[in-house]
Amino acid sequence: MRPLPGLNLQVAPLARLPVAIGAIAFLFLGVFLVYPLWCVLSASVLTADGSALTLQNYAKVLSRTYYRASILNSLTIGALASLSTTLIALPLAIGIARLEIRGKLVLIGLAALPLILPSFVGAYALLLLFGRSGVITQALNAWGIPFGSIYGTPGIVFVYTMTLYPYVLLPTVAALKAVDRSVEEAAESLGSTPARTFRTVTLPLVAPSVLSGTLLVLIETLENFGVPAVLAEDKTILAVEAYKLFIGETATNPAAAAVLGSLLIALTALILLIQRRYIAGRRFATGARRVPPPIKLTAPWHILATLYCWGVVLLALVPFFAILTLSFLEFRGPVLHRAFSLGNYAELFSTARGPLANTLILASLAAGLAGLIGIPVGWVLARTRSSLTSVLDVVSTLPFAIAGTVLAIGLVIAFNSGGLVLTGGWLIIVIAYTVRKLPFTVRASSAIVHQLDPALEEASVSLGVPPLVTFLRLTVPLMLGGIVSGLVLTWVTLASELSSTVVLYSGPWRTLTVVMFQALEGTGAGVAVAAASLLIGIALIPVLIAYRLLRANELSML
Repeated sequence: MRPLPGLNLQVAPLARLPVAIGAIAFLFLGVFLVYPLWCVLSASVLTADGSALTLQNYAKVLSRTYYRASILNSLTIGALASLSTTLIALPLAIGIARLEIRGKLVLIGLAALPLILPSFVGAYALLLLFGRSGVITQALNAWGIPFGSIYGTPGIVFVYTMTLYPYVLLPTVAALKAVDRSVEEAAESLGSTPARTFRTVTLPLVAPSVLSGTLLVLIETLENFGVPAVLAEDKTILAVEAYKLFIGETATNPAAAAVLGSLLIALTALILLIQRRYIAGRRFATGARRVPPPIKLTAPWHILATLYCWGVVLLALVPFFAILTLSFLEFRGPVLHRAFSLGNYAELFSTARGPLANTLILASLAAGLAGLIGIPVGWVLARTRSSLTSVLDVVSTLPFAIAGTVLAIGLVIAFNSGGLVLTGGWLIIVIAYTVRKLPFTVRASSAIVHQLDPALEEASVSLGVPPLVTFLRLTVPLMLGGIVSGLVLTWVTLASELSSTVVLYSGPWRTLTVVMFQALEGTGAGVAVAAASLLIGIALIPVLIAYRLLRANELSML
């Protein structure tokens, strides 16, 4: 069917809207992401007065065993955490996607909770349980079972595994459900056993999803500040050392911190390039869309699989249940007394009302700004194909691979002097939050737009409705599910943000995570536990509200 003669002229304005949205997005990301990162990279290769190029900064930092060890430790912990996370999440994904596990919907809902609960809180909970004065440590020693502490690599890897495994689990479950059953049947008809079919056919097909999840885990471990700040003790970690160097340098050119920041950027960029090279050289698509039936197991194996799936999920939630329980016990300085008390909350609300308000305000402002920018960008990426949108896709995804401390250092270098000074106020924190979490709203929005027929928008414009009005009144309501999920995930992760906050905050703009961080350095364990419990509550409330809203919206459309 040929289009109506006037239709192209009427739809043509729709093509101009992506150009305007792309220009605004490039301007924002160029000023507050690319330029700060350029400041970090340039500071690492400039002399102290900024007048000449030099590699002495790299030579000075890398000549010290201390900083070389931080790089090796970060890579080792990242590799171990990525491996352990994949080994735990892959069988769990198989159980959820391909087995008849009781309570599967509840199970996958609980499995996603670590994504919205801060890993920093999990690390602190583990410290209270297995630290030198931890509850379980003391009990084990009292029973004559020798146990030192959870500090160092084992504790950090354990926290990463238990809090980041959903990054591997969720995409792998989706991939396993999408594998064409006829492919597996073809292998079995040629005499392949079910185990061999899974190993040689199914697993290679879901490899991109597994790899992408593992990659996210590795990047998260490299850029994470909170977990090693709690559990590393005397072990040097790259992200933490970059922060220490930055706050310890008094020169206008923080060269040493910039060197470590540049190394972090280089490591994550290298990991991304390796992943893209691997995927580009292989085919993973299947033709038909017949979903595989559930795998039938004998009773003993079914019981074992059920126990494994529920055991992993509940084990990952133990630190958060522990935080909630310990928050109602009495602390005298760092010492825990097993007596019920509301004193921790009383002390928290008497001294930390400002940080609580700051957490809510800053997270809300940044989530709103991320939605205002990310939703249109997600629509542009889904609706248009060009070299510029490819660049926009890369740039908007770049914050995934940038450590919060590195971005914050770049923002300080870029906006500490000159015509635009932002340091010391709330706006620079909101900007850092927005940039860091922008990929959440972009990806959530673009995913839902791919499911919408563009003919709806074209028909609206052809009837004389302006493109912007069409987007706001037609497309945005249809995108509601993706928008809400992206904004909720953005908000709850911002409420627990530490890595960029600890660099950028000033006295009046402390957040709950800063209160916890400072309490760990002092003797305010009770306040820290109460603040952690409050963070858990803050994270869960918008999730429950969003679930109710989406359910109501679905029912209204029936």
